[in-house]
Amino acid sequence: MVTGSNRVFEHAGREFHIQVEDLASTPDTIEVRVYDKGAVLFVKRLSYAEAVAGAESRENAIRAFMEKTTQTISAAIAKGKIS
Repeated sequence: MVTGSNRVFEHAGREFHIQVEDLASTPDTIEVRVYDKGAVLFVKRLSYAEAVAGAESRENAIRAFMEKTTQTISAAIAKGKIS
């Protein structure tokens, strides 16, 4: 069972905490949150239904979707879209 991931992304002298969590209460949905010093900067829910459809391993597909989401959020922080 994949529950989530946490990463610290350093940019422009700040440490952004990126948290991705599988929402068991909402089927095939993750929630991604970005924090800076405990303050919530960004929250979004995303469906991973397409990512797991037809996948050999549901867990691996979810894990890959979470990793891709983390990379996308890190890029958005680096571009100044989340601050």
